[in-house]
Amino acid sequence: QVQLVESGGGLVQAGGSLRLSCAASGRTFSNYAMGWFRQAPGKEREFVSALLWSGSSTLNADSVKGRFTISSGNAKNTVYLQMNSLGPEDTAVYYCAASRQFGGRYSSPNVYDIWGQGTQVTVSS
Repeated sequence: QVQLVESGGGLVQAGGSLRLSCAASGRTFSNYAMGWFRQAPGKEREFVSALLWSGSSTLNADSVKGRFTISSGNAKNTVYLQMNSLGPEDTAVYYCAASRQFGGRYSSPNVYDIWGQGTQVTVSS
């Protein structure tokens, strides 16, 4: 069984930075993309960023462009999310996800079939 484990969340002041990590554990698996989503209280889960292993391309939501950067670690099943210039609007539970689907819209949560438990990010004003 494959599990995704996020870490790095916490409380930070507006303008600060955090780095989230996501590592896969358990049985080795192949995936085509790994992404980050977030969900604030009372809101739907929204796309943040994704890393597509094919071509090492990235996708980013407009709301985080220029502030957040997704990257991979030495192992293919490890990704990071560097978050800079955080604001209160970034407060949410952040989820890491892996997609074993080839092709599709990687900004949609529907193409991801493995999810982490989430890590809380709180930005104070």
